[in-house]
Amino acid sequence: LYECVVKEKRPFPPTLLVHTLAWLPLLWLLWGFWQDQLGFNPVRAITLRTGKAALILLLLSLTCTPLHLLFGWKWVYRVRRPLGLYAFLYAALHFLTFAGLDYGFDLALVGDALRTNRFTLVGLSAFLILLPLAATSSRGAVERLGRARWQLLHRLSYVAAVLAILHYAMLVRQYYTQPIIFGAILALLLGIRLAVALAKRR
Repeated sequence: LYECVVKEKRPFPPTLLVHTLAWLPLLWLLWGFWQDQLGFNPVRAITLRTGKAALILLLLSLTCTPLHLLFGWKWVYRVRRPLGLYAFLYAALHFLTFAGLDYGFDLALVGDALRTNRFTLVGLSAFLILLPLAATSSRGAVERLGRARWQLLHRLSYVAAVLAILHYAMLVRQYYTQPIIFGAILALLLGIRLAVALAKRR
């Protein structure tokens, strides 16, 4: 995020908008906590809100390439990286809420939760996939890995999105409306990329 914000040579309105709006979920969460508006279980509220923010931002980052393929918008690539990094930021807050506020960073309790709750294991898997993607998001990482290998690695973001949606569906249980919507959006994005790839082969 430092490189995205501080090293931006010229202010780019869509990027500035992303940097502004991406902090709103966290500010809203802090305001709700300050005003005691997070309900009877604030830890669960924090967990759900940070997780949902991470998923939405991840899907928005995955929307950039299909938009370029459909409309030729090159500017979307300039907002894709900050969107992905903010998705990781909220995913990290989501994990820290689970490990810290829920289990007090007790590794034994966290391990028990991973063994007994499948949705926890699925969510952790999504987060672990995002870790190397965030770590290799810089221009220097692209040069070190080579663009082909870098692109192959970052296609794992779709796997992370699938796991995140599954994690969310398992967490909310019978309230499947939002996970279904998120899943449909991801399927549409994958469908666009597949259709364009097949069209280029003809």
